[in-house]
Amino acid sequence: MQYLDQEGKVVYTSKDGMSSGSPMPVYRLPEEPLFPPVERAAKSGLLAVGGDLKPERVLAAYREGIFPWYSEGEPLLWWSPDPRFVLFPRELRVSRSMRQFLKKQPYRITFDQAFRSVIAACRKPRPGRDDTWITQEMQEAYIVLHDLGYAHSVEVWQEDALVGGLYGVSLGRAFFGESMFSARANASKAALIALVSDRADLAFDLIDCQVETTHLGSLGARLIPRSEFKALLEESLRHETFRGNWGALPNPA
Repeated sequence: MQYLDQEGKVVYTSKDGMSSGSPMPVYRLPEEPLFPPVERAAKSGLLAVGGDLKPERVLAAYREGIFPWYSEGEPLLWWSPDPRFVLFPRELRVSRSMRQFLKKQPYRITFDQAFRSVIAACRKPRPGRDDTWITQEMQEAYIVLHDLGYAHSVEVWQEDALVGGLYGVSLGRAFFGESMFSARANASKAALIALVSDRADLAFDLIDCQVETTHLGSLGARLIPRSEFKALLEESLRHETFRGNWGALPNPA
């Protein structure tokens, strides 16, 4: 599928194998950190192309329910899919077998102690794939957001080895999950469960999972209309953002 900007120029051709059908419009972003209304996104969820990954633009995107997602060699793409995959912390579903697994305390959990290592591990291609959507530019951009106190990580350790984790962006009472990895059984699930249960003091209303996956669905994430997501996000953003290192927060009881 081809996408055309406001001037009718082809700015992106998707890799979905579709060669038929009319080209779809997509917005080329200006220099200012501004975005078109999310309702103008294509059916695929693609909303805009271009711009940069400076903190001002990335944070402005999240506040509007938009996120960057592209692969090496592609232009910078911005998405707002409909429906949206969301985990409400109160709906977290932990299976009996997972509860029994965690009771054995196989892992140690920390917060914001190894952000760079977590994002580097998430960047490694998944089995069966040669590429990754976490480009070098993306990795550097989220490290900057971490240094500014907006991006956070959950680390899962087995003795001194980092065996799982996740990272994302926190604004108001919304957490925008970006990626997770697991090098041992259930390690990424343990990270998400810890985010909900051990950091309940941050009082998240929602955890944005972006697009549907079986893995996150098994933990209770579900699809909701984009309009509902946007309304919930606006409410969550009314609350103050806790900026800083989560590792400095008191340990959960």
